[in-house]
Amino acid sequence: MIKPISPRCEYLQNPLGIDVLQPRLSWVVAAEERNQIQSTYQILVADSVETLAADEGNLWDSGRVDNNQSTHVVYQGAPLSSGQRCWWKVRLWDREGRPSVYSPPAWWQMGLLKAAEWQGQWISFDTGPATEMEMKACPYLRRVFRVAQPIHRATLYVTAKGLYRLRLNGQPVGNAVFAPDWADYRQRVFYDTYDVTSLLQQGDNAMGAILGDGWYSGYLGWGNRRKRYGDTPQLFAQLNLEYPDGSVDILTTDSGWKGSAGPILFSSFYMGETYDAGREMPGWDQAEFDDSGWQAVRVEKAERQIQLTAQSAEPMRLVQEIKPKSVAQPQPGVYVFDLGQNMVGWARLRVRGEAGTRVQLRFAEILSPNGMVYTENLRSARSTDTYILKGGGPEIWEPHFTFHGFRYVEVTGSPDEADLETITGCVLQSDLPQTGFFECSKPMANQLWRNILWGQKGNFLSVPTDCPQRDERLGWMGDALVFARTACFNMNAAAFYTRWMISVADGQSPEGAFPDVAPQIVSERDGAPAWGDAGIVVPWMVYQAYGDTRLIERHYQAMARWLDYIHAANPHLLRTKRLNNNYGDWVAVDTGVGAASKEMLATAFWVYIVRLMARMARAIGRDDDARKYMELFEGIKAAFNTAYVFPDGRIEDGSQSAYAVALQFDLLPADLRPAAAQHLVENIKARDWHLSTGFLGTPYLCPALAETGHQDVAYRLLNNDTYPSWGHMIKHGATTMWERWNSILPEGEAHPPRMNSFNHYAFGAVGEWLYRFVAGIDTDPRQPGYQHILIYPRPGGGLTYAKAEYDSIRGRIVSDWKIEGHEFHLKVTIPANTTATVYLPTSNPDTVTESGQPVEQVEGVRFVKQETELAVFRVGSGDYHFVAAFA
Repeated sequence: MIKPISPRCEYLQNPLGIDVLQPRLSWVVAAEERNQIQSTYQILVADSVETLAADEGNLWDSGRVDNNQSTHVVYQGAPLSSGQRCWWKVRLWDREGRPSVYSPPAWWQMGLLKAAEWQGQWISFDTGPATEMEMKACPYLRRVFRVAQPIHRATLYVTAKGLYRLRLNGQPVGNAVFAPDWADYRQRVFYDTYDVTSLLQQGDNAMGAILGDGWYSGYLGWGNRRKRYGDTPQLFAQLNLEYPDGSVDILTTDSGWKGSAGPILFSSFYMGETYDAGREMPGWDQAEFDDSGWQAVRVEKAERQIQLTAQSAEPMRLVQEIKPKSVAQPQPGVYVFDLGQNMVGWARLRVRGEAGTRVQLRFAEILSPNGMVYTENLRSARSTDTYILKGGGPEIWEPHFTFHGFRYVEVTGSPDEADLETITGCVLQSDLPQTGFFECSKPMANQLWRNILWGQKGNFLSVPTDCPQRDERLGWMGDALVFARTACFNMNAAAFYTRWMISVADGQSPEGAFPDVAPQIVSERDGAPAWGDAGIVVPWMVYQAYGDTRLIERHYQAMARWLDYIHAANPHLLRTKRLNNNYGDWVAVDTGVGAASKEMLATAFWVYIVRLMARMARAIGRDDDARKYMELFEGIKAAFNTAYVFPDGRIEDGSQSAYAVALQFDLLPADLRPAAAQHLVENIKARDWHLSTGFLGTPYLCPALAETGHQDVAYRLLNNDTYPSWGHMIKHGATTMWERWNSILPEGEAHPPRMNSFNHYAFGAVGEWLYRFVAGIDTDPRQPGYQHILIYPRPGGGLTYAKAEYDSIRGRIVSDWKIEGHEFHLKVTIPANTTATVYLPTSNPDTVTESGQPVEQVEGVRFVKQETELAVFRVGSGDYHFVAAFA
């Protein structure tokens, strides 16, 4: 028997306030027995849970649909309206035609779908002269309103240019941090939706908001600049009150609101926050508060060209707390706390002292030799929080609108002796569910995987940022391109990338160029090779991981325009024009002779994205386009070989990155691949078995070695702990990924600080190789989204075991292998309603057993073929334990 579990709508559980007119529904098929499939499904959608409980779908009854689709089933019922809540459930039939129970009721709710339904106005408040660094106190806003009768439902739609924290009757609204998510405010603002029914009462109510500069008017990008989008933060909110009789009242942001300065003297992502607890206004967010001293807000002129778009992914939240491992006092009165983990967020302070005492917190990723915090690599970002005590007892404080990247916290000015309870690390991230886990017999590799995961945690902050600590923190697209596949293993990143791709498209130039950063800011030129190419690669990676064709369809024309932009400037089929900020193989070990040619890499990535476009065109039924792009692929490939490849398989610049991308992007004739791979190995050997790749070559290096029969060399790179290597980072204390292979030099000193981050995920793209090649979990590109699964572990490097778990969109996949004497053990979990091909490293398939039985006697396991030292089997869903002779 089977049953549906984990019902989701647009990747989310019970999403509130979506603007997708035909949402897609997904579920996981669970089964206790092997080789089970979903043969049929039926979905019911109703406008109330009561109607649904009666097994009626008055909005949509799909009827019995005879196929095994369990992801991205498109709602095809009655048209949906703003604010409508839709309840749904699904039941299945298994391979024998036996029906399951219905899934538990799930729901989604629509947002405001028409511009005319927005009735609010943008409001702001001037808190007076700047206090520090041209920054003003954060505005506090409030409005009292009366509810005359019981409420059926109260829905709040809210957004800001900048950041908001909202409260109703003294209670916080939601648990999102730094809302709304970052967009290009010149074109779009994301809005959030909350069900606030339980926070309201009959009689007088009060709504309050605190505004922060955030990305809108705060410091952003290098150059010590503010106000890149606007001068002051603004609030836009609409509260819809629905009564049992069907009537509706609407409360909006308008001239009826009041404003005041408050205790947040200033708050900035880069600079930090200063908070004067003596200026707190107890009860400011409640109806009975005396606001006679507050002033009228300013109503801003409506900007109709700004599009309000529903939040469509998990928001940023506080996801974890970390207690310090130790505290030191390198100088009198200076306390330095070590949290043991480079993290992103802020520090919660616990302190006692007299009113007016100023306690200062500074943040750093590493320490100077004298034990003080090292902040030179933060550049102009002060990353300093200051708390001014109100006195009278223990005070606990955490900032509102700032975040830092740090492992160490320096506390000065504390009136009492600091201890391990003084500081708590509050970890912030876009709250994506973790889906991947990896471990093996080598502790250094396990630490590497943890560093990769923490690098993603610290840089998936509304957008995929490059770094979280210095005066940058931008959505660099080159970083996103190389890391996307690893990201989709570690976390369910589908909704996150779906939302970010909106900003990528918003940044496209009139000529068709994608930007270098999204949202586009600071770098205003058209996109560079590999950076702009993320506009094609990221949708491809989402398609591979989740089987999502709608993202392709939504951005297909934008992707086509990017390819036209490149082709128009390069009709000779070598990418030598319109290279813009051509960064090349960013921060590679070699930057002079022996470095990867920028133009060669540009052409290689052009070939790559054209081929991906052909595959995506075919996936959405654009067969003519697919043929057109494949012809272009073959033409650029031929030009690449003529320009850069010698008859003996050597590539012109001879760099490791050149060989890695040529092999991975299928740029070489089949007869030259072995020779090119050997040249790559010789290059690595000549460097004493060390890598020399930068951002663009590193993701493809170990996969290229593995797929050409040189997995042993890939393992040598993994096992290194001398510069340059991943192990060098770990040997020098890294708990996240570094921007440079030598962010800390071999001698132990920090790299010159102009461009040096200790939390930069790009080199963590090796995580893809850990999952796909070491543990051996992959999706079949011909059946993406893990409809058909490839289990192909490649043991080596002295490992005695490796294990990965991956919660795919279709359920949990496990590959768990170990070597015992001359036996190779592989435990596999394949989700129901999927199939898998399993590769076992043995030259004798007759030795293979499954759960102690000869494999030919096991139902659901079929021998496919024998390759050199490799036996291939086809299996259905279920748990398996294979044992094979292993030399």
